[in-house]
Amino acid sequence: MVYQPGEAYDYPLIIKKLLNTPLVYSPDQEIVYRDQLRFTYRDLRQRIGRLGSMLDGLGVGKGDVVAVMDYDSHRFLECFFAIPMMGAVLQMVNWRLSVEQILYTLNHANARVLVVNTDFLPMLEKMRDRLESVETVVVMKEQGNSLTLSFPIAGHYERLLETGDPGYEFPDLDENTVATTFYTTGTTGNPKGVYFTHRQLVLHTLAGAAAVGAYDSVGRFRSGDVYMPLTPMFHVHAWGMPYLATLLGVKQVYPGRYEPEMLLKLIVSEGVTFSHCVPTILQMITANPAVKAFDLSKWKVVIGGARLPRGLAESAWDMGITVYTGYGMSESCPIISLGMPGSDWESLDRDVLMDTVVKTGRPVPLAEVEVVDEVGRFLPHDGVSTGEVVFRAPWLTQGYVDDEARSAELWRDGWLYSGDVGVIDENGYLQVTDRMKDVIKTGGEWVSSLDLENILSRHEAVLESAAIGVPHEKWGERPVMIVHLKPEYVGSVGSEDLRGYLKEAAEKGDIPSYGIPDAFELVDDIPKTSVGKLDKKKMRSDFR
Repeated sequence: MVYQPGEAYDYPLIIKKLLNTPLVYSPDQEIVYRDQLRFTYRDLRQRIGRLGSMLDGLGVGKGDVVAVMDYDSHRFLECFFAIPMMGAVLQMVNWRLSVEQILYTLNHANARVLVVNTDFLPMLEKMRDRLESVETVVVMKEQGNSLTLSFPIAGHYERLLETGDPGYEFPDLDENTVATTFYTTGTTGNPKGVYFTHRQLVLHTLAGAAAVGAYDSVGRFRSGDVYMPLTPMFHVHAWGMPYLATLLGVKQVYPGRYEPEMLLKLIVSEGVTFSHCVPTILQMITANPAVKAFDLSKWKVVIGGARLPRGLAESAWDMGITVYTGYGMSESCPIISLGMPGSDWESLDRDVLMDTVVKTGRPVPLAEVEVVDEVGRFLPHDGVSTGEVVFRAPWLTQGYVDDEARSAELWRDGWLYSGDVGVIDENGYLQVTDRMKDVIKTGGEWVSSLDLENILSRHEAVLESAAIGVPHEKWGERPVMIVHLKPEYVGSVGSEDLRGYLKEAAEKGDIPSYGIPDAFELVDDIPKTSVGKLDKKKMRSDFR
């Protein structure tokens, strides 16, 4: 049978379609910014319309790049929608980078408009004479922030929004139109630009909704939850969760600048039940003595960006916080897998449960994950065979912006090569054991830095630790532990205590005996990257 096309609507998978559902299901639900502002989803749609109208009036057209430098705010959420909905490209600027790196990313992306929080104007001042493509600057003014400018701007965000049309009609677009871009830093060279289309972001949102909401497991995220991001919105779309939270029409709380007191206040006063962050943020909260006065038993937190140490997971669960691991990377939009146990999780032994939630996890719907050897052959799912983690899903970046060489290294034979080392067990759980660049090779044998960190995290005196390899004349490399002790143990616990703890782990078979570090460096703080990950590149340089 041959069907005639008729008048059927060719439904595009575009970001504006994500707004339809909450406007039907929960139009009066709240969106909150710190303790300063609250409004409804109806208001959100009007503000998105005003923003699109305002940018249109500034000459922004299809394909133009609009860069945003802001904290986690309602304004950034509006930009997540309005900019790509116009057919323009949202560039999420990592304001934690150096001025030179930010300048490079803006120029490389050919950003035409820059929307910037007043807190970052000193950075803009230092680079404005070298900006090659930025024609227009819009300023977001923080409450109580004095505004002194030495260069012309198009206007202030809120004032310009007032001139926009709340009913602005966004066009239907080709779903393969590029919607977002941002830059990820590596160990060498300039930051690399990744990009994602409307179709990819919509599919990522739908798969994420199924992964965290449809299965009977710990930490589910559903329409009755209250969402607050603790991962910067410039970092991989805040893991894509603002799109998912908006689709579900949940109450959303945006904390602005990360301040421990404000974060705790919002979690408690606004009834936050779902967040995501890197381990250092969770560690900061759980280590704060003031936390003990609060009931955090309804709070669910997905940990990503670095391995969730077993000790930190246990501390959080002991406080009533439900934590589990999420895995992905900038190039994957980012969600690939989640450490959510099966439907029998409530009957699991505590040790088994903790072992499961700290695993890198099982693939989310539509994602495929394998580990391969050095020639690209799939390795068995036996929990032992170690290789590079590769994956594919319909939302992975197709390459790096204007960088053919590094794009070619990213994809091979239809699989994205992650640069992570891992194993997959017989139940389909992936466990990343290291980054290929961080694995320690001593005497021809591999030692997992993540295993060392995970085991030492369970020592009562250890607040945080990092394992690195340093050059050794005989063995090639030897492991060294960088350790930040809890304040109450400084002076009473030393290197020999920590070495003895890892020696006991080796005797139990948890790590090989040759993996016991030669040295333990006790420090007041462990270096972090701009997105809160352990900066092992700097540590290797500092402790050579």
